[in-house]
Amino acid sequence: MRLVFAGTPAAAIPTLQALALSHEIVAVVTRPDAPLGRKRVLTPSPVAQAAGEMGLPVIKASRLDDDATSRIAALRPELGVIVAYGGLVREPLLSTPVHGWINLHFSLLPQWRGAAPVQRALIAGDAELGASVFQLVPALDAGDVFAARTVTVPPDANADVALDVLAHDGAGLTAEVVAGIAAGTAIARPQEGQVTTAPKLVLEDGKLDWTKAVGEVFSRLRGVTPEPGAHTHVGGIRVKILAAAPSDSDEVLAPGEIKPLKNSLLIGTGTTALEVHRVHPAGKGPMNATDWWRGMRENENLRAGA
Repeated sequence: MRLVFAGTPAAAIPTLQALALSHEIVAVVTRPDAPLGRKRVLTPSPVAQAAGEMGLPVIKASRLDDDATSRIAALRPELGVIVAYGGLVREPLLSTPVHGWINLHFSLLPQWRGAAPVQRALIAGDAELGASVFQLVPALDAGDVFAARTVTVPPDANADVALDVLAHDGAGLTAEVVAGIAAGTAIARPQEGQVTTAPKLVLEDGKLDWTKAVGEVFSRLRGVTPEPGAHTHVGGIRVKILAAAPSDSDEVLAPGEIKPLKNSLLIGTGTTALEVHRVHPAGKGPMNATDWWRGMRENENLRAGA
């Protein structure tokens, strides 16, 4: 089958690679080069780099406008496949391929429609994560679903780790759906259940509320790591928490109270403590939590959140 593929981040690469094994990829559509790092060097997207290594033609477009539509239409694709491209597919492009477009979405639709499904699911403490392949329609993530399945991720996995697991499992799921569409056997069914939304995360989403139960604090930390990052304030300084886990100790500290251990810090929550291993204070580099605390504890009354 002649496919046009649209995607931008690394999470889209496994699906591109899986589809290229059995189908003709007539074009890979991705976002333009973006400035990265301290020197703001223009860098191709992960998908653009992967497509180049695979010898596939690349169309770089910040949005799928008339020009992009014309270029794609000239290639006569039979199906469009999109995975985290970062832009909307509208008419007439939506109907340009014979079979329209399908989307791999990293949630069990209709749960977590939107830009940050994995992060929002982790923040909410969902027991199950999953992936869905659905027919793209004008409404956000609302099309009929061809296939969906739950995916097991480690209970301490942050958003990056969980997304990587889902990306690889979802690649196989998408390949199965594409094979079914090519064979004329694929069936899409309307979404059923309660709709929840997953808007893009902002900096404020990473703020930890130490009055919440330790499970809720840890769920938020998982969901916002690595971006925008879990953070708190100590002595007026913003501190990112890079690595932590619920403490095995039954010791109860007041919310935000900090107690140093030999190789970590305990920070009190609304229940038991969170054990913090690595931090990144503003204006400094990442470091062990105990090393950072030694330089802070001249004031023994410092608390997280203050």
